[in-house]
Amino acid sequence: MDRDHARPGGTLVIGSDLEVSRLGFGAMRLTGPGMWGDFPDREAGIALLRQVIDAGVTFIDTADAYGPHTNEVLIHDALYPYPAGLVIATKGGFIRGGPDYADFGAVGNREYLRQCAYLSARRLGLDHLDLYYLHSPNAADVPFEDQVGTLAELRQQGVIRHIGLSNVSVGQFRAAQRITDIAAVTAHYNIGDRTGAVLLAAAEADGVAFSPWHPTTVADPDGTTSRLADMLDSVRDRHHATTAQLAIAWLLHRSPVMLPIPGTSSLDHFLNNLASTAISLDDAEVQAVTRLIAETPAESPDTGRLPQLVPEPD
Repeated sequence: MDRDHARPGGTLVIGSDLEVSRLGFGAMRLTGPGMWGDFPDREAGIALLRQVIDAGVTFIDTADAYGPHTNEVLIHDALYPYPAGLVIATKGGFIRGGPDYADFGAVGNREYLRQCAYLSARRLGLDHLDLYYLHSPNAADVPFEDQVGTLAELRQQGVIRHIGLSNVSVGQFRAAQRITDIAAVTAHYNIGDRTGAVLLAAAEADGVAFSPWHPTTVADPDGTTSRLADMLDSVRDRHHATTAQLAIAWLLHRSPVMLPIPGTSSLDHFLNNLASTAISLDDAEVQAVTRLIAETPAESPDTGRLPQLVPEPD
């Protein structure tokens, strides 16, 4: 990874060849209620995606589970033919047995993951996927290493350009690296929840892009917001920023491999998020925010939550 480019408001290189905007866009909210079905205002969704690209964002995150499938279709219909330099990252491995979160499951066998990748490429209108994540490490039908092996096979065959992992432990990350190159990881990490801290440290050591999900959520571990919000007041007010903007700015300063992907269905909210790239925090401010929550290493994934599946407030 080219760390010289990894700066707030600048660019970051995924793998060795995908240079993307430092702030990405998470498209998950552009689905129906509960991430089930089509986004209710299709034309507004298309307009927002086009505004995202016009604003200079060159990294969009999606998954086949979002809709399912409708999110990828909307991205295609809004942006195809794609502008040069746009990277669309998608994911596979989850299944949905209905509209409720309780109906999520994970399947990891070779035939299913290959079908997922090929059909995502078809829906997006691509001959290959620039970045493809295993969406969950928790499929029980085959070992985790076999799932990674399937993605490695797809990479060798040119279907996938780079491989990513979602919500894995450091042990799983290392196991995957023994099989194939891993270009990106995602995990739960924000001002109030540092679940992914140990994975972030491992990713940074290896120059692997790290996308924190729920990047703008600011809540104490017990779910309250008052204590953290009060402690952020002075930094936020100094920069005339909102709490969400400070949350994104802190992430961008926190690590050179950080690639936040805040999502929204609102143009105004998107523009507010984008403005966070102009906030320049000094080292003391970054450290003050970092010290608000202990970053205790944890070697197991956050299996109590469905990764990237419960949207942040819009």
